Amino acid sequence: MIAYLGRIVHDNDAESKLDDDVSSISKSLDLQGSIENGDVSSLASKDFGGLYSVKPLFLIKPSGAEDISRVVKLASRTSNLTVAARGNGHSINGQAMAEGGLVIDMCSTEKNHFEFLPINGSHYIDVSGGALWEDVLTRCVSRYGYAPRSWTDYLSLTVGGTLSNAGVSGQAFRYGPQTSNVTELEVVTGKGEITVCSETLNSELFFGVLGGLGQFGIITRARIKLQQAPDMVRWIRVVYSEFEEFTRDAEFLVTQKEGESFDYVEGFVFCNNDDPFNGWPSVPLDPGHEFNPTHISQTAGSVLYCLEVAFHYRNSDHPTVDTAVNGLLGRLRFVEGLKSQVDVSYTKFLLRVNRAEEQVKANGTWDGPHPWLNLFVSKSDVVNFDRTVFKTTLKDGVGGPMLIYPLLRSKEKRSA
Repeated sequence: MIAYLGRIVHDNDAESKLDDDVSSISKSLDLQGSIENGDVSSLASKDFGGLYSVKPLFLIKPSGAEDISRVVKLASRTSNLTVAARGNGHSINGQAMAEGGLVIDMCSTEKNHFEFLPINGSHYIDVSGGALWEDVLTRCVSRYGYAPRSWTDYLSLTVGGTLSNAGVSGQAFRYGPQTSNVTELEVVTGKGEITVCSETLNSELFFGVLGGLGQFGIITRARIKLQQAPDMVRWIRVVYSEFEEFTRDAEFLVTQKEGESFDYVEGFVFCNNDDPFNGWPSVPLDPGHEFNPTHISQTAGSVLYCLEVAFHYRNSDHPTVDTAVNGLLGRLRFVEGLKSQVDVSYTKFLLRVNRAEEQVKANGTWDGPHPWLNLFVSKSDVVNFDRTVFKTTLKDGVGGPMLIYPLLRSKEKRSA
């Protein structure tokens, strides 16, 4: 079998033979799933970044961990064959591709695991590594009234994909990234072994896989900690002209005790002009609420700052929401008159970027290149970073979001 695959790897120009090769390899591996030719137009040859396009040898659609194990074992015994696990293809630099190699489509396993687990007074959900977070959200809330504690902004991503990175959004200041909210993993290792790991069982593998960019194993199942889901969210955006005031308020909010602050805190930088994508129009939450630039001081610089916060509540709490929210907002120093807010359901709030995706797909910009850069900047350097990067290098915007997540170093540690 290895010799046969080696011939294909070295002689894969014989396109007419590929269909026979696919059938032969599928039978030899005894896969329950399927194999497709790595056609250059297939989903396996590109990712969201749109910067690279390479042709894999085959696209594997496994039925489960056993299929993935067989494929990895094969590759581990073949010196020049690479394997890449592809979730929903939201990588940006070709990480989910394997030129001349094997790409494993993890989404074909998305329905393999979904089990609600009450354990010692806490609640968890066992889900497939190929499941999309948006499906985990809707199923957890609709069936059980519970939801994971930590999210990414965009939920059309796989569980295994974000856990292989970190998984950061506006809840990370309280619960840590998604990698800090996992208690157990099932992993296919580089040798093709199917292994269960946790903080106490095979812990070295567990901590290597979480945030390991797929280099220590392929996540096939994850146990995620849950909390009771709120019914509604008051979603608010306020604007600042001064970076120091923006960061001071963000730091204040993320250092308050649970129950004494907002449940979500994030921010972004935007241009001090009327550019529809980079400027004032990108701020209002309600289409009927226009941004009024007359509130901005004449001394304001080339960029402004938006602090985005959310307050979770149950329907029965509604009479007290105004008091709690207004009390918090009253301690912030945003520009008076530049506040936008809406009340939406919890699931609608978490799926907010998915709706924006529908809009950009409709205008044809979704399939364009998406270069992206994430940086951790220390508190001591952030003001200088604003001065040299936001106010100078990026003062005209980047044609997309410039997000700022206030994070606490203490939340980088695992939380159970």
